[in-house]
Amino acid sequence: MSETATAAKPAAKRRTKFLVVVDDTPESRVALRYATRRARNIRCGVVLLRVVEPVDFQQWAGVAEIMRSEAHEAAEQLLHDLAEQVNKESGLLPELVIREGVVRDEVLNLANTDPDIRMLVLAAAPSNGTVGGQGPGPLVTALAGQMAGDLSFPITVIPGSLTDEQIDRLT
Repeated sequence: MSETATAAKPAAKRRTKFLVVVDDTPESRVALRYATRRARNIRCGVVLLRVVEPVDFQQWAGVAEIMRSEAHEAAEQLLHDLAEQVNKESGLLPELVIREGVVRDEVLNLANTDPDIRMLVLAAAPSNGTVGGQGPGPLVTALAGQMAGDLSFPITVIPGSLTDEQIDRLT
């Protein structure tokens, strides 16, 4: 058997996972619902990533540590709440990941360390019908535009204004 065939065999046994970056925006919930429904239908996993922005309070180290701790606790609570929702709606138990840093960098870092992640699912922020609206959001702009070539898997960007019923029809 050739070396290529041997290397391909273990990769085929890996479990495909969809990566969803979650935050406090409504569009992240849209991306989560889409990824969860799609994952349930094709029998793969979901990874929820919450990135905590670093706290820079050098003059007050004690305050910075408290702020960092509170941010991590809030991230844990958010992920556990979303995981419960995912499980209730789909029966899936998502992986929960908290990272500290810049969101786009941490997405790339996680993608590079977990070969089972095969797709990133994002939802674009709605423009609210205004000219020059808020745009798709900084993460969508960075990852789907400037950094798309740095990922080894596709990015799915869905409209952040989709309703649950619309998402269910798509998946």
